[in-house]
Amino acid sequence: MTAAAPRPLRLAIVNDYELVVLGLAAMFAPYPDRVEVVELDNQETVVSDVDVVLLDTFGYVPGDGVDIVDLVRPGGPRVVVFSSSTDPRAVERALADGASGYVPKSLSALELIDALDAIQAGERVVPAADVDALESDPVQPGSEFGLSPREAEMMALIAKGLSNHEIAATAYLSVNSVKTYIRTAYAKIGVNRRSQATRWALEHGFDTARKRSFPD
Repeated sequence: MTAAAPRPLRLAIVNDYELVVLGLAAMFAPYPDRVEVVELDNQETVVSDVDVVLLDTFGYVPGDGVDIVDLVRPGGPRVVVFSSSTDPRAVERALADGASGYVPKSLSALELIDALDAIQAGERVVPAADVDALESDPVQPGSEFGLSPREAEMMALIAKGLSNHEIAATAYLSVNSVKTYIRTAYAKIGVNRRSQATRWALEHGFDTARKRSFPD
């Protein structure tokens, strides 16, 4: 008698942006024998019987909406952070908050699935120190306007009402770097003032008013 094939990993994707959630689901779609995405709608409660929760940190601000600590619970699914930032301080903060792993957006779909399988098996997966994934995220709002992941992240944080200093602290960048990313983003979307940028962001998929809820 042949052994039954292992069931695919059951995955929930957490992000405030529908475009990001659907983009990640599309990446996994060719591998139904490896991973089953059971949560797609960013307005629904995460189901309790998933193996892994993948928290995409695009535009993520700790304390605003869903935090890592909101997802971690005894006997619950493993929480994995999926981020364009590989700053060691961000990795350390995520692990301290209870994340079981931290994976960069430079990974291919198969590499990401392999990493999730390893984390589900009890390994701690974190990015190599020299990984730089800032230009590799294929699924974020603003990509159709040529915004890089960092520029799109600036627009998301501007839409949340953060100042340049607050953005710098959140994204682990210098204020001058933040200003540079904002300036290049403004040039691409055709605005020159903060109020215009905020309005543009809210009109182009950066509205984060809708939050997911999670069972106690």
